[in-house]
Amino acid sequence: MGVNAASLFSRIRLLQNNQRKPGGLANKALTKAVLEYVKAGQLQKAVSLLFSSPVPFPFLLYGRLFQLCASNQDIVQARKVESHLVSFSAGPPISLLNRAIETYGKCWYVDDARELFEEMPRRDGGSWNATITAYARCGYADKALDMFWRMNRLGVSPNEVTYASTLGSCAAVLDFLLSRQIHGLIVKRGFSGNVILESSLVDIYGKCGVMSDARRMFNEIEDPNAISWNVIIRRYLDVGREREALYMFSEMIRANAMPLCFTVSNVLIACSRVSALEEGIQIHGFAIKTNIERDEVVLSSLINMYVKCGDLDNACIIFDMPSSKNKFNWTAMVTGYAVNGRILEARELFFKMPEREVISWNAMLAGYVHSSLWEEALDFVSVMLKEKEAMEIDHVTLGLILNICSGLSDVEMGKQVHGFIYRHAFYSNLLVGNSLLDMYGKCGQLRNAIVWFHRMSHCRDEVTWNTLLTSYIHHGMYEKAMITLWDMKRETIPSKTTFGAVLAACADNFALELGRQIHSFMIRNGYDIDVVVRATLVDLYSKCHHLEYARRVFNEAVSRDVILWNSMVMGCCYNKRGKDVLELFGLMEKKGVKADHITFKGVLLGCIYEGYVKLGTHYFDSMSTKYCILPQLEHYECMIELYGRYGFMEELEDFAKALPFELTVQMLTTIVNASREHNHVKLGKWATNLLKEMNPSVPYLFSSGIKHRWG
Repeated sequence: MGVNAASLFSRIRLLQNNQRKPGGLANKALTKAVLEYVKAGQLQKAVSLLFSSPVPFPFLLYGRLFQLCASNQDIVQARKVESHLVSFSAGPPISLLNRAIETYGKCWYVDDARELFEEMPRRDGGSWNATITAYARCGYADKALDMFWRMNRLGVSPNEVTYASTLGSCAAVLDFLLSRQIHGLIVKRGFSGNVILESSLVDIYGKCGVMSDARRMFNEIEDPNAISWNVIIRRYLDVGREREALYMFSEMIRANAMPLCFTVSNVLIACSRVSALEEGIQIHGFAIKTNIERDEVVLSSLINMYVKCGDLDNACIIFDMPSSKNKFNWTAMVTGYAVNGRILEARELFFKMPEREVISWNAMLAGYVHSSLWEEALDFVSVMLKEKEAMEIDHVTLGLILNICSGLSDVEMGKQVHGFIYRHAFYSNLLVGNSLLDMYGKCGQLRNAIVWFHRMSHCRDEVTWNTLLTSYIHHGMYEKAMITLWDMKRETIPSKTTFGAVLAACADNFALELGRQIHSFMIRNGYDIDVVVRATLVDLYSKCHHLEYARRVFNEAVSRDVILWNSMVMGCCYNKRGKDVLELFGLMEKKGVKADHITFKGVLLGCIYEGYVKLGTHYFDSMSTKYCILPQLEHYECMIELYGRYGFMEELEDFAKALPFELTVQMLTTIVNASREHNHVKLGKWATNLLKEMNPSVPYLFSSGIKHRWG
């Protein structure tokens, strides 16, 4: 530390012992000159001029200098100002020394603040407040709390500032019990009704995950301000209760409170997480009315919300606004096109990006992986490696490349990636380790998977165990999977996520008996079969053609969300029970469960199985007009299949030519086959020509009247 507070106070005592009298205040001209430098923000010149006169200056000037030091976070000049104050002022006022402590805290030098506090001959409540705030600001929450209790033991009465800083420290260390004790002191000492303290309590209880207390505290605030509303909304978002966050926002609007931009951003994030497009559109309208649409944070949240909800058209409109083209929004748009299967548009946008970072490359690569376009993904990796140095590859890139190896069943390439991981010290990264384990399992290298699993013993998590379990199931080693489940219990308690993953693997591999054993295991060991696990069980029994078992599990549910309904709907689809699908959809509507895009995929498949062309068209149209759900690629594919299978060729032609995006190879192939089946030459040749344009190296031919003949 440049100037030691203890030595300064020793100097004060020496001056006082020698009964040195100050030589009077600096003259007005000198004071005015220092003040002019302060006003101009020239701190160094102001302090230099200060030291040119060995006499005290007006205390107000020292206060201005400390303020400028704090705003500039200039610790050197702050120390000099304090040195001049204590050297040339006999008994400087406590308030100025408190200001010095505050300045040290704002400069992030908490040791200076503490030493000055400890050496002060006299202190007041402001001294304690300044020191507690300095500790809290610099991240020393435990020390701030120690100071608070020391203050109380000495009988110094805290004020609102003390409590605010102390509550902030409680939030930092997530000390719920201590927060409740301080809450009691606030009430006992008459600070109830202070909106800042009450909002801080809401924040702490929310951060500790006790939302019932947070909500109760919020309801006790007589007149919540914008920050109070933002806190309760944000805390609901943090604990995954997005619908509650949206409800509180609607209550905020009813209360005529003006939301902060961050509040609007938070509720848009909530919409994106639960695909609440309708509510997102309403919030967008509110942002336009209140003139905050162009705020950078709100713009990014709007783009993210529309992308996550599949409304790429609206996302594109906002993205085209002048102030919205930052690297985060570019990446969000690329991700949106990629994960929605519009790879060509994603790639075109990606290569238009003015600046491409690793996160942008990963977003595009994730799109290929999401669409299972393994060869294209591999080509993209080659392009990436040519443009980016290998050292710039991060753990996400490596995880995606290992997914490509899994998709291609290319274990040799996977081993090369494994070598790269060792050479560049990525082996301790959990995501990379789990991806490597998954790759060996899916490529049939179970022995290598087991070896790697044991090498991960220092950093295994639940995902690691789940990956090994699913690998055993994939290889038909059901008894080994059950033994591993028991072994897992020694290291970590299997959660519902584990059982969900294992049951999903059983469903994908039609492992009915193992699925039954795990179902029984959960019942015997008292596991709560929640909605997600129940939905996976329905999926398992349906895929294994035990629809009655699936129905029984579904009917036993106390509450049913859209995920469980969708599992039952798709279960009927697996068994080609179209009428049952439509009956379930009717029950969903009666129960008030809001259908989503998966529900409508099931409904359209049900119409295909039963040949309900007009009803299918009605449901497809109602997705956007009645249910505010934008059709996705899979819904367009269903409609093409529906029209083509039952010979509605004019409707098929109109539908195909009006699509808002380029038809995929699968769609065009379906159209060509339907045209052959129903002898529609014009449409068949049109689709064949498009296929040739997409892949000129393949000689597609169309011959009417010959079913499924390819040249």
